[in-house]
Amino acid sequence: MNSSAKSGKKRAKTTARRRSANASRPGRRWGLILILFALGLLIGLIGPWAWWLDREASMRFAERQWTQAGRVYARPLELYVGRPISHADLGRELSAAGMTETLPLLPGRYQRVGDRYTLALPDAQFSDGRQPAMRVDLRLNNDRIQSLASDNAEFSALLRLPPAELGNLLPLDQRDRTLIPIAEFPTLLVAGIQAVEDRQFAYHHGIDPRAILRAALSNLRSGGVIQGGSTITQQLVKNLFLTSERTFLRKFNESLMAISLEARFSKAEILEAYLNDVYLGQSGNQAIHGFGRAAEYYFGLPVQSLSTDQIALLIGMVRGASWYHPVRNPERARSRRNLVLTIFEQTGLIDAAEQARAAQRPLGADTRRLNRNRLPPAFIDLVRRQLRADYRESDLREKGLRIFTTLSPSAQHHAEQALFNGLAELDDGRLELQGAIVLAEPDSGEIRALVGDRQFRRPGFNRALDARRQIGSVVKPFVYLLALADGQRFTLATPVADEPLSLPQDGDQPDWQPQNYEGISHGSVPLMTALAMSYNQASVRVGLAVGVHALFRLLEQLGVAPGNRRHPAAFLGAIDLTPLQVTQLYQPLAAGGFSTPLRAITDVIDQQGQTIGRYPIRLRPIREREALALLDFALSETVERGTARSLNARLSRSASRQAIVRGKTGTTNDRRDAWFAGFTEQWLGVVWVGRDDARPAGVTGATAALPVWAKLFDALPQDPPSRSWPPNLEWYWVDWPAGLLAEEQCPAARAIPFAPDSSLPDYSDCMR
Repeated sequence: MNSSAKSGKKRAKTTARRRSANASRPGRRWGLILILFALGLLIGLIGPWAWWLDREASMRFAERQWTQAGRVYARPLELYVGRPISHADLGRELSAAGMTETLPLLPGRYQRVGDRYTLALPDAQFSDGRQPAMRVDLRLNNDRIQSLASDNAEFSALLRLPPAELGNLLPLDQRDRTLIPIAEFPTLLVAGIQAVEDRQFAYHHGIDPRAILRAALSNLRSGGVIQGGSTITQQLVKNLFLTSERTFLRKFNESLMAISLEARFSKAEILEAYLNDVYLGQSGNQAIHGFGRAAEYYFGLPVQSLSTDQIALLIGMVRGASWYHPVRNPERARSRRNLVLTIFEQTGLIDAAEQARAAQRPLGADTRRLNRNRLPPAFIDLVRRQLRADYRESDLREKGLRIFTTLSPSAQHHAEQALFNGLAELDDGRLELQGAIVLAEPDSGEIRALVGDRQFRRPGFNRALDARRQIGSVVKPFVYLLALADGQRFTLATPVADEPLSLPQDGDQPDWQPQNYEGISHGSVPLMTALAMSYNQASVRVGLAVGVHALFRLLEQLGVAPGNRRHPAAFLGAIDLTPLQVTQLYQPLAAGGFSTPLRAITDVIDQQGQTIGRYPIRLRPIREREALALLDFALSETVERGTARSLNARLSRSASRQAIVRGKTGTTNDRRDAWFAGFTEQWLGVVWVGRDDARPAGVTGATAALPVWAKLFDALPQDPPSRSWPPNLEWYWVDWPAGLLAEEQCPAARAIPFAPDSSLPDYSDCMR
């Protein structure tokens, strides 16, 4: 073929290709247009969505306000040389304060060797300031603190244990957390969580492409989702803003929001939020969030006191708090903890020796510890009632308030055991007896223990606050107080007729004829004997002399509303009051004449440590100071020779020697209710025993309530009496029970106090 023919074929092929290209060009153009349109549409949709996610993440993180439960704390135990306390009670107080007997001696731990204790007190926030962490050496001798020493520069002669946590007022979202600044987390925990969960945390910008690729390869090999590849920032975003569903859209949103947080907030802020919010378990309907609360829940320790193995256990639980639960799944939790310890060693956080030691330690987690330290609901009920009068419910639940109360964990323990064991001995469960105890410190009016049910852990009807029952003879001291205030008419030696009497009633009702408990009249008796032996007929005669209106007025002045039924039967206790109200009545008697409202709260502190509520002591002196002193003497006579004379036999020798007890029994009609109100200079206790249905229970104050009171009092620490009699009281020898002035040499002579300017009795025949 010649050259011209060849060139013609080439031209023809070229022309064909050009025609074909020209024909396909519009198709490619439209394809490019569609791609650009789709890309623009995607950008147009994703752009606003990304902008909205960025705005939401940054704004909600910046404005977040953690809902933190309001915490209720007991009074902190004060430690000082000379304080009476037994080894058992010191152990209870240390346990309630969250301190454990274990080594090494990190803050929140202690060691006991015989009578000597070494306490590693943690930094603690009290209502009036902070106490720095310090190590203290303490020694007990004969149930008293013999010595107290520390090499800390801020040590003083008075130290306090951290206040025991009694309970909390959970937020509506039921999330329980203890907020901790990042600077207060242990260094090993801060570094360890990054080593285990996100080694590139310090370097990435919210997402880690290499971790995502690693997770994808692992998932492909396994044929399922076994690794997530999420950074700490992504985990925080999911916990704060998103759900846990595994979808592409949720993962996409999570990544964008993580990048947004990293662009606007520091690594320290993000890590602090994560450490305080990560989910670490469940306690009933309470979700445990953050390492601060988890340390308290699982180990009973502040997070600063965690050991290496404990830190590793909690970090391991981040991967699955239920799956690696140390109590329900101990072997699985141990394996996970040891794996975390291995990572610690591989990354240089601990050495091989420490890794080996930590791996050999038991898990040591006890989720019952926090619940065991929490005290029964009766006292918390009283705290809630007082708080609701001053604060909104939302503030109590969400603002992380710290409520410091007056309760003593060791005294509460003794009150619970006294009621439970005392009633068990009385009825063996057959009579269905119930009871209540209120224990207070007389001078301050602070309630140290409160029990509202023999099953003291059981919530429900709070008999200490709500069981309004007739109080019987425990009202009589106030009748006699009014009489003794009139020294010209009444003294302790004044003769009173304990004889039958009849009082007309309104309408067609028969005359009221009060009877003595034994049905026997005793003739003329000294006023002090009438009170000590609780003679009803004599007490009504004294009451009629002072007037029922005066009695009701006195009860109201002492802070109790006795009702409107002003019948002479009130002189014998026909008044319905609660155990708490009876305690309020007896407070000024036990405090030497200074009246103050009983209180369960001392201070309310906000998250910043500022006091926003204070409940100070409000003392009001009672005018009848000399009459109160005479009544005090008569109530000690009640314990020595009167209706409560069995008390001394029920007390141990040490208790009966160390304190002078004054008290009054009370029994109502048909033996439905039994009462005992007793006090020393340190303690005031009221016990009620009866049936919830108010049917006859066969109980008396001396045989039912008094034994319970004795069990409680015998377990409480006591100081020797120090209160002196008013200097203006005048003491005379009296021929007893004749009630006549005598000499010391007279066979029946007793020294009896009289108020100044009292009308003195006549002289006895035994006078020289």
